[in-house]
This record gives sequence, C-alpha cells and structure tokens, in this order.
Amino acid sequence: MPGFLREHSWPIVFSVALHGLLAAALLAATLMSIHSALPTLQPIPVDAVVIDSQVLHAAQHALTERAEQEAARVRAAAEQKAAADAAAAQAVADAQMAAEQQKAAEQAKAAAADVERAKQAEATRVMQAQTQAQKAAAAKHAEDLKRAEDAKRAEDAKRADDAKRADDAKRAADTKQADDAKRAADLKAKAERESELQRQLADEEHRSAVEASPARAQYVARLAARIQNAWIKPPSARAGLDCVVNITQIPGGEVTSAHVSQCNGDAAARQSIENAVYRASPLPAPPDPALFERNLVIHFHPDE
Repeated sequence: MPGFLREHSWPIVFSVALHGLLAAALLAATLMSIHSALPTLQPIPVDAVVIDSQVLHAAQHALTERAEQEAARVRAAAEQKAAADAAAAQAVADAQMAAEQQKAAEQAKAAAADVERAKQAEATRVMQAQTQAQKAAAAKHAEDLKRAEDAKRAEDAKRADDAKRADDAKRAADTKQADDAKRAADLKAKAERESELQRQLADEEHRSAVEASPARAQYVARLAARIQNAWIKPPSARAGLDCVVNITQIPGGEVTSAHVSQCNGDAAARQSIENAVYRASPLPAPPDPALFERNLVIHFHPDE
C-alpha cells in the first residue's frame, strides 16, 4: 500500500485538489444564489408591514445554515467520491499486487520446477554415470576374474603336465627298475634252475651209481632184516610166507604209514607184518643219503 501511494501520489493529490475546487465552487454558487435572491428594490410606495430586523437576521441566519449544510453535503459527497476513488485505486493496487504476487509465485514455482528438473536431470546424470561406472567396474572385475581363471587353468595345466611328466618318468624308472629286477630275477632263477638241474643231474648220476652199487642192496637187506627182527609170527602164518610192504618214512627213518599190498598170508599175517614195520621205526639210515627214499617197497620173505 505505501508503495502504491508513492507511485500514484500526484494523481491522488490532483484528484483531491480537483474535488476541493469543485466543492468550493459549489459553495460559492450557493452563496451567490442566496445573495442574488435578495436583490435591491427601489422603494415603491406600497402598503407594507414593517418587519423587525431581528426577524430578518433570523432569516438570513437560516439561509446561511442551509448553505453550510449544502456545502457540508457537497463536501461529504466529495469525500465519499474521494474515498471511493481511493478504494478503487486501492483495489486496483491490491489487484496489481495480487497479480504481481501470483506472477512472482508462478515465477518462483517455475524456477522451483526448473531447479527440480535440473536436480532430477543431475540425479539422472549421476545415476547414469554411477551405472556406467558400476558396469565398467563389473566388466573389469569379470575380465580380471577371467584372466585369473585363465592363469589358474594355465598354471593347473602346467602343474598337471609337470606331474604327468614326473609320473611318466617315475613309471618309466619303475618299469625299468622292475624290468631290471625281473631280468635279474629271471637270470637268478635261470641260474638256480640250471644249478638245481645240474645238482639233480649230479644226484641222479650219483643215485644211479649208488643204486647200481652193492650198497643199495645191502641197505634194503638191512631194512628187511630190521622188520623181520621186529615181526611176531602169528599162529596162522604158514611156511613160505611172501608179502610186499609199502612203507612211507620221513628223514630220520620214522615210519608214517605201512601197508601190505600183496601177500599170500591171511589177514592176521598181514596185520602182523604192518605192526612189525611200526615197531622197527625208526628205520636204519642209508649208508649214503642218495639212497634215502620216502616211499619204500620192501619184499618181506621171512626165513623159515
């Protein structure tokens, strides 16, 4: 409001001055009409009643009061018009101020909207930049992982290849060692077999020589004599008893089994011969170890 008054001070002053002049002119016209209503008359000889001066003054006073009331009414009308003009001006000022405030509010709202749009655009730009940075970081991380995995696979492949070469070398060495050991074992076994064969050949030759000598016959005769000395002749045994006894012995001459396979005697005679073999155990040792036989066949023919 003060700004409006400062801005329109001269038109308001001019309006008030103009209304004041109009009121003054109206008042002057009223006074002049009052004075003109009482023109100076030439004395005419008439029959008239003399009016008291007091009555005249009272009439003049009434006219003056009427003029003042009219002037007051004119002033009140002028003041009302001035107030109405001021109210209209105030309304115009208020409307202008409201329009300016609305315009300012709209401008502020538009500015705020621009700021908000700028913020949103900046936030979108920052988000896009962050997204691109995250994508770039993720791509770099994936690339680093791929390189690390490739390096690990290459290292694993190298270790596996080294391990395979070492294992192949070890297997080759083990195979060579096994082959060498097998060849050595084969050579040793062959030598042992040859040695054993030579020993067996020598033993066979020695055994053949010993068996062909009188020593074997003497050894068998000793065995038969030993059994015959241990034999208890049963009552049913007849003269000319002739039996074949199969004897199994172990080194040292201990008899493990005795069985009469062929005999011209009865069961008592057979059993007596087998009992004689067990009683003769241990059997005499041969004069030469080459004459030892695990399984013996003795021809039992006791002397009469």
